[in-house]
Amino acid sequence: LWLVAGDTDMRKSVNGLGEQIHHVLDEDPFPGHLFLFRGRRGDTVKILWADADGLCLFIKRLEEGQFVWPAVRDGKIAITRSQLAMLLDKLDWRQPKISRLNSLTML
Repeated sequence: LWLVAGDTDMRKSVNGLGEQIHHVLDEDPFPGHLFLFRGRRGDTVKILWADADGLCLFIKRLEEGQFVWPAVRDGKIAITRSQLAMLLDKLDWRQPKISRLNSLTML
């Protein structure tokens, strides 16, 4: 899973995003990696993924709020499946904090 740093022109479709992966990131979009792109406003994420038959494009647009994105301007950042799930749920996936529950005592 690769998160593409910076903002992406959300008018780009499969071909435009594939070209960005190939020319800007110097990666091949076809080996099965997922590439995540975020728009300038931060409310839309596009995911480009290649399966055995071709390229797939998934889009998620938020009704309100923004997706958490790193401040890095160029390049790509590897993320885990768990971080992807948190990102798509609008959670801050960059530094998750473990919540410690207080132990309950039985009376």
